[in-house]
Amino acid sequence: MGATELIALAASFSLLAGWRLYAAVLVAGVAMRFDIIPLPEHLASLSVLGNPWVLAAAALGAMAEFLADKIAWVDSAWDTVHTLVRPLGGALLALAILDPADTHWQVITLLLGGGSALLTHGAKATTRAAVNASPEPVSNVVMSSAEDIATTSTLLIALANPWIALALTTLLLAGTIAILLAFRRFARDVTSLFRPTKDPDAG
Repeated sequence: MGATELIALAASFSLLAGWRLYAAVLVAGVAMRFDIIPLPEHLASLSVLGNPWVLAAAALGAMAEFLADKIAWVDSAWDTVHTLVRPLGGALLALAILDPADTHWQVITLLLGGGSALLTHGAKATTRAAVNASPEPVSNVVMSSAEDIATTSTLLIALANPWIALALTTLLLAGTIAILLAFRRFARDVTSLFRPTKDPDAG
């Protein structure tokens, strides 16, 4: 991969880490283990992502996240716990994928990677909290399953074509924000139905 492809790959993985951190670590670890993602020499310590024990831990975390994300309000508690974990993971993934030889660029990469993961994490957590407020139980499972499929598919696409993955990730983020706004409007409309109206004849 060239420099621009690696930038797109790092951006995609960082953004997707905000939704499914353990899946992103697992895919990145497998890619590094089989040399799909070239690891910078000065960051050789990050080859630990391809360690079998790390891969096993990431797989276990991905399974736990998969299950927790299907239960209303448990998913919100899981998101709260990962408010710091996901941005940190996104930052480290960006640093593992890119090769910023200059120290200043390493700091910038960490900040941008962490900021990207925090952005998608915030959108996800807020949207899921809004979905959990809906009276029926189906929307939570549907939303979670859609996130599973979209995130995992985009992670795999990123290895083949980072630019397409980055475009898809951006669309997913925009869609998440759109769903959040739609649920907020829906919640306001439902709330207004139960608001007592003023009696015009009341003195």
